Amino acid sequence: MWVSLALFLLGVLTALAAPRLLSRADWVEREPVVALWVWQCAVAAVLLSFALSMTFSASTAWQAVRGQVFAPAPRAVVDAYELGTTGPWSAVLAVVLAAGGVWSGAMLGREFGQARARRRQRRCDLLVRAPLLPGEEPGGERLVVLEGERADAWWLAGTTPQLVITTAALRRLKGRQLDAVLAHEQGHARARHDWLLHCSAALASGFPGIPVFAAFREEMHRLVELAADDVASRRFGRLTIALALVELNEDRGVFGPGPDPYGDLPRRVNRLLTAAPRLTAGRRLRLTAAASLVPVVPVLVAFAPALSALG
Repeated sequence: MWVSLALFLLGVLTALAAPRLLSRADWVEREPVVALWVWQCAVAAVLLSFALSMTFSASTAWQAVRGQVFAPAPRAVVDAYELGTTGPWSAVLAVVLAAGGVWSGAMLGREFGQARARRRQRRCDLLVRAPLLPGEEPGGERLVVLEGERADAWWLAGTTPQLVITTAALRRLKGRQLDAVLAHEQGHARARHDWLLHCSAALASGFPGIPVFAAFREEMHRLVELAADDVASRRFGRLTIALALVELNEDRGVFGPGPDPYGDLPRRVNRLLTAAPRLTAGRRLRLTAAASLVPVVPVLVAFAPALSALG
């Protein structure tokens, strides 16, 4: 029975330690893609720890579950887990964790359903503002230009993704700045950043009292923008994408005094202009490998008694 407790405590410990460690790391803004992977591995480890803890708690509490989970296992392996030493909290822990899993699935379903509804609504609004010409097929163009007095550009995800840009943005963006904005938005689409944003939003809204999920959502919103900035800067230069960001957002008061709803934009521009050096390829590889091992830890804890019995 100690295995389910150890897995539960491991999940709690990972949820507490991961945000603190990542907030203190000095390489996160220099390598946002690596940071995205580290965050995903940390959250996966938390969820996997709780899922395995639920499985072993249910196996301890109910013979029917135990028979399904340990059906092919030798008798020595079953004895190693000490499933007969059940406690009054085994069933409670299993039910609570199972309810959390069902709630997580419901929140994910709701988030993706709302995202599809928002995309449909935005496409309907787009057709109203930019109606199809005779003979033109819906979604046939990758670039859509809208009449508008505010400089803006965004990527409309879906089966036929489109870049939408206003005429005010076309007037303000000079030279290769438009290409840099296009590369930025394509970076979001190719890396499927919308999936990360939806998953993090579902966990944060479903469990508002758990800090790791709130931090996960905040960091995903920040890091995907930094990663897309880097995609554009590698093709067109840091100065080009920085000037494009300034041109698109200058009229919104982003860079002036007072409160700013787009508070990350000045920091993004400053990051592009200061051009801190990237980590070496070796260190990036080590960080990626170390993060990949984090979800393996709960699996090793879960199988430790079995491996010990068989060994």
